[in-house]
Amino acid sequence: MSRRSGILEFAVLGLLREAPMHGYELRKRLNTSLGVFRAFSYGTLYPCLKTLVANGWLIEEPGSAPEEALAASLAGRRAKIVYRLTAAGKEHFEELLSHTGPDAWEDEHFAARFAFFGQTEREVRMRVLEGRRSRLEERLEKMRASLARTRERLDDYTLELQRHGMESVEREVRWLNELIESERAGRDQRSGSDAPAQHDNDSGETGGLPRHGGSTRPDPSDDTAK
Repeated sequence: MSRRSGILEFAVLGLLREAPMHGYELRKRLNTSLGVFRAFSYGTLYPCLKTLVANGWLIEEPGSAPEEALAASLAGRRAKIVYRLTAAGKEHFEELLSHTGPDAWEDEHFAARFAFFGQTEREVRMRVLEGRRSRLEERLEKMRASLARTRERLDDYTLELQRHGMESVEREVRWLNELIESERAGRDQRSGSDAPAQHDNDSGETGGLPRHGGSTRPDPSDDTAK
């Protein structure tokens, strides 16, 4: 399985965990909610859905009344099919949510993972955020070293482009620092409370995201941060 198809399967399972949908609804949600999927076709989505059905993670159900389905068939149109997550699919998605390895820190995969942080346990969120920050700090160090070596050989426009790329990475690192500090503050506040414990991925609690009116937050899928 390619990395791209793996991210798409993860996102489809995550959206269907929220509610059953048909293909058009799924494509719309993927386009509007997850920036990494701004441009992809039904020719990409439907093979993914078929694979998930074959694996037993989704089931297909009629999405229209019987008479509407018959009319669509007679007119030569595709009858609407609703895709629903199975118990095995939910279990598989929760297993994917728990992964915190290097793949979760990469540009496209991180954007998809971040979109489902509301369903992710706090400690997992922390590990993914810290891993992403570490990856970007390494990238930033390499960019600075490269710029120092080649500065004298670059024209003004290429130099400005490299500076822009560095600023984008620096901005995302600052954003990640805010998120990590907010997660830590939420964890510390909760650990000092007498309130009954809840499972983060069930309650949807995010630990109090930073909401500074003047701060600039990068889109995790922004190509300039790569």
